[in-house]
Amino acid sequence: MRKLSLLLLIPFSVLTLYALLDVGYLGIFEYQVHSSAGWQVFADLVVALILVICWLIKDAKTHGRTVWPWIVATLFLGSIAPLLYFAVQPGAAKNDQTVSAV
Repeated sequence: MRKLSLLLLIPFSVLTLYALLDVGYLGIFEYQVHSSAGWQVFADLVVALILVICWLIKDAKTHGRTVWPWIVATLFLGSIAPLLYFAVQPGAAKNDQTVSAV
């Protein structure tokens, strides 16, 4: 999972940086309010991130990790935070090798 997270994190972060430089942080949200399709996409993102946050809470408790920084980061950074969570997860490299061997 760590390798996949890193593979997605880098291009997604570049795309996010480009969007931020192009329209700014609030501009990303403003773009969504101009049509019902934009509202739907935004609502879908909110639902998906709520599910991810619920999973983060459970996973962090299971592994004894502090969850609040990840929740706050997810609220402000969206998908970048959960991708980082996977990428820096202790023992993730060992788990990747175990999964690959199966």
